[in-house]
Order: sequence, then structure tokens, then C-alpha cells
Amino acid sequence: MAQNVRALKGRIGNIENIGQITKAMNAIAMTKVTRMKRRLADTRPYIQGLTEFSQRMMGRMAADQEVHPLMTANGSSSVGIFVLNADRGLCGRYKGELNRESERLFDELGEEGQLILGGDKARAYFSRRDVRVLGTYTHVYDEPREDVATRIADQLISWYENGDVGRIELVYMRFVSDLVQKLVVEPFLPISLAIEENDDLVDPEADAMLDIALRMTLRAKLYAALIETKTSEDALRRQAMRAATDNAEDLLKSLTRVYNKARQQAITREIADIIGGAEALRTQ
Repeated sequence: MAQNVRALKGRIGNIENIGQITKAMNAIAMTKVTRMKRRLADTRPYIQGLTEFSQRMMGRMAADQEVHPLMTANGSSSVGIFVLNADRGLCGRYKGELNRESERLFDELGEEGQLILGGDKARAYFSRRDVRVLGTYTHVYDEPREDVATRIADQLISWYENGDVGRIELVYMRFVSDLVQKLVVEPFLPISLAIEENDDLVDPEADAMLDIALRMTLRAKLYAALIETKTSEDALRRQAMRAATDNAEDLLKSLTRVYNKARQQAITREIADIIGGAEALRTQ
């Protein structure tokens, strides 16, 4: 019985430590989510502005002018699936949903599919599977930076211009609210824009400005996707750590009751043994 009491006491101590860790991680994730939400709020209008600018450049080009290469098919049937996943775990359903959706898309495409792996969790998951990998980017997502997004976007554009892929799809988690994150599959290349007719004066020529605008739009679009998915990751990590903390508290209460009951039984047994021994000595 004494051994059981000691074992319960040890388990209670371990759970208390785990609860303190998950509570701290919950607080850290909450701080990160708040900071990432501010960045996300600043990024979305920027993307909208760049998109509208590109649409106006399209409207200034002559109707018979050749379509920009980034807006038309390049003849390749290969499809690149770019999954934006996490470098770290403890974020609930986040990494599993992204990996499974990317694997589903890859299986649907058959021989035409290629994977572009973003995040160590995607790399580790698909390293154990027979898939074709076009590129891998790890340890660049924990703190999304514009220069990193530009470097990756330029590589994706280069693959498209060289015909290595005929289409690129982004698979990431879009942030809706602290409690709602939506997995999305979004086309990246070729880029599709509505034409907004206008009579703007453009210098240099509209086609040169359109090339600049389209590349800037793609870079900004990828940067926004990184921020969206990182914000979702932190939000889901906060939910997971809060749930773990609540579970630890519930388990702690349950084990404390069992511990108190076992301790009371041990004390009662010891008292009974003492009384029994004293009674035996008295009757001798």
C-alpha cells in the first residue's frame, strides 16, 4: 500500500510539471498569435493592392498583344503541389491535415504529380513514402520573412518558366479566427487575373510594368500564405496546449482523490495494526 501511495505521488508530481509546461506553451502561442494577426492584417490589403495594380496593367495592354508567360500554359503536364507545413510539432491537427491533403492530391494526379515540401514535418512525413519531390524548404517558416518568401517564389517561377511544372498549387491553412482555420488548395501558377479596363498613363510600357507587377504579386502571395499558415499553426498550437493543460488539471484532480483515499487507507491500516499490537500486549 505504501508503495502505491509513493507511485501515485510521483505521478501527481509528473503531471503537475507537464501542466506547467503546457500552460507556459499556451501563453507563448497566444502571444505569437496576437503578433501574427497584426502582420496578417497588414499583409492582406497589400496583396489586394498589388492584384488590382496588375489588373489595371492588363487593362492597358492591347487586346492583340501576346499574353504574359506567367498567365498562360507552358505546355508541361506536370503539377507541383507545394505544401506549407510546420517545422515543429505540438500543434494539434495542423500538420496531419496538410500532409494528408497533399498526399491525396498527389495520388489523384498519378504520374503528373510532384511535391514541393515546406516544413520539416512535411519532409519527415513524405520521406517514408514513395513520392516525387521537386524541392524541399525547411526551418524557414517559424518566423516568416519577406526575403525568404521572395527567394522561394522566384524558384517556383523559375521552375514554371523552364517547364519543370505546368501548374503549381499551394496547400496551406488559412486563418479565419482564433478558433477557425481552413485548409485551402489555391492555384499559384499560372496566375489568373481579371482585366480592369482603364486609361492610366504608364511609364515605362504596360507590358514591362505588368511583368514587374506579376512577379511582385506572386512573391507577395506566397509571403501572405506563409503568414496565414503560420498564424493558423500558432492558433492550433494554442488550442492544443490549452486542451492539454485542461486534461492535466482534470487528471491531477482525479489522481489527487485516489492518492488521498489510498493515503487514508494506509493510515487507517497502520492505526489498526498499532491498536491490534497494543491489545495483544495488554492481554498477555
